[in-house]
This record gives sequence, structure tokens and C-alpha cells, in this order.
Amino acid sequence: MWELAADEVTDVPQAWPVTAHQVLGSGAVSDFVNDAVTIPDGSTMQRQYLLHPGAVGVIAWDENDRIAVVRQYRHPVGFRLIEPPAGLLDADGESWTSAAERELAEEAGLKAARWQVLVDLFTTPGACQETLRIYLARDLSGAPAPDDFVAHHEEAHMDLCWARRADLVDAILAGKLQNPTMVSGVLALEVARLSGRLDDLREADASWPARTAWSGRNHLLAGLDGHAG
Repeated sequence: MWELAADEVTDVPQAWPVTAHQVLGSGAVSDFVNDAVTIPDGSTMQRQYLLHPGAVGVIAWDENDRIAVVRQYRHPVGFRLIEPPAGLLDADGESWTSAAERELAEEAGLKAARWQVLVDLFTTPGACQETLRIYLARDLSGAPAPDDFVAHHEEAHMDLCWARRADLVDAILAGKLQNPTMVSGVLALEVARLSGRLDDLREADASWPARTAWSGRNHLLAGLDGHAG
């Protein structure tokens, strides 16, 4: 085991050859697929995972040291989770920041004058393709929902609330909050706040290498679609 140099502490895009790609099942948001992958020793492994359009989340932090949250039922885990406003990157031509602005208006009835990137992550890299960017939104004020927005299903039964930042941190460390956008976003905010880095956070339109890799990978997989090997 060796110690990484500072410039080596970074994730690096890498693509082992895919010789076959098969859609095993299709859903409204994700497809469940199987890839035949050639590994460095020349043998082949099979990997099943979910394709995903990606998402954005928003930590909306006000001048009273509160964060806007929703309480939403999540059927796969059987919990009503406390979450920040968030949504899919599934609208053609919409920028990442515009998607975050839209979600904040739709779910929280808010807009922000200042936007920064808190953290980027893969939510479940062993099983799902999802990329997630979490923004910090400040200088908040009220905003109407977009004209074409109609809440459906779980969203129609969400509670919109404020929660104190310190209470969210305490709840996360106590294991009481488990949504990955909530946990990652609040703890990233706490690290930035305590280390004096709030002014050094990335600009809202900062590059997002994972999305570049996601686009190229999906283009490659589309060329193999239906090829079971």
C-alpha cells in the first residue's frame, strides 16, 4: 500500500471493453441491463445495472440558518424520507443549473440569487449509472411553480418544511436521515462552512466530468443495444 500524492486523489474515467449489451427490462425512468465486459486478464464478466438519466439536488439555505426540505414517501425502501428538493435530468436541452432552479421552484416555491456547487457523486456506482450534482442555493425568496408543473403521485403528498441546519447535521450523524442527497449535501455544506471554504465553492456552471463520461458511454452502449453476444 502506498500514499497517493495530492494530484492523484481524483477519480479517473476508464472504460473496459463491452462486447455485448442487453436490455433485460425497461421502466419509466431506468432500464435494467446486462453487459459482457472484457477485464484486463482477457476473461469476460457479466454485470447487471440500471441506466439512469442523472439528477440534481438543492440545499437551499436561508439567512435564519434553515434548510428547505420535503418529506416524501419512497416506495422501494418503505420510508417517508426527509430530502432536499431534487429531480431528474430528463428534459432535453435543459442545463444542470436550470434543472436545479426548476426543482427548487416546483418543490419548495423558492428561487435563489446565488448558486454554487456543493458536491458531485455517483449515488450507487456498483448497481446504478446515476450521476448527482448537489447545489448550494442562497439569498432565497419566494417563487411560483412553473406554469406547466402539476404534482403527481408521491409529489402530490409531500410536506414542505424548514429544518435548522444544526438539527439536520445531528440527525444525520445519529442515523435518523438516510436520503443520499440530504446526507451528502448537508455534510458537504458543514465541511465548507467549518473550514471557511464557502466562498471557494465551485461556480454553478462548473464542469462535470461524470456527465461527459456518461454521455460517451451511453452513445457506445446504444451501438450495442440488443446485442447479447
